[in-house]
Amino acid sequence: MPTFDEIADRLHSPVADVMRTQGPVRRVVAGEIDDDTLLELLELASHASSDSHRRCEFVVVRDPDVKHQLARANRQGWSVYKRVLRTRSQDDAMVESRQWLSDHFEDVPVIVVACVRGRRPLFPAIGASAFYGSVFPALQNLLLAARAAGLGAALTALPLWSHWEARRTLGLPRRVTPVAVVPIGWPRGTPEPARVPPVGNVVHLDRWGHQPYRARGRP
Repeated sequence: MPTFDEIADRLHSPVADVMRTQGPVRRVVAGEIDDDTLLELLELASHASSDSHRRCEFVVVRDPDVKHQLARANRQGWSVYKRVLRTRSQDDAMVESRQWLSDHFEDVPVIVVACVRGRRPLFPAIGASAFYGSVFPALQNLLLAARAAGLGAALTALPLWSHWEARRTLGLPRRVTPVAVVPIGWPRGTPEPARVPPVGNVVHLDRWGHQPYRARGRP
């Protein structure tokens, strides 16, 4: 495993290079991630743009018993979600990587649970969007930092399918809501960048369906 100094040096990688080479990594080895490295990643994550009254807070899970409880919840959620994926997607590699994580969740060195203080507003819908949206800039920072450091990470919410059970497992107060989970470890093999379409194919100008930048001759 690389030293913290080596990892710190990697974190100076050009951000555009990191963005273009990132992708979800779910297959990881059980190698140790030291506290200095982990805190450096979370420090970078905490610099995300968000309102000061609703910042992302993190529960770092290393304890095997706590991981086991989250793993049970993850498998319960995955048993349902994988049926949905198989009806909507032909990406077998993605399904297989999620299955691997489900089978080996306890072996992931570090599980980071992102939380926000407060309870999700039930009405209006924009309140719920703002509530959850306040967390995701920090999570993207965390994923980018992990990629720059040479670590593998992916975003999931399956271990939180029951907020009541997640709160009990993590000892969360009622006024703290778990939002997402990021398993982090050293990747098995060489991570592949996410496969994305030409940007013009997903850009609409002024109104939906007006795509003057769309790549010609491509689906």
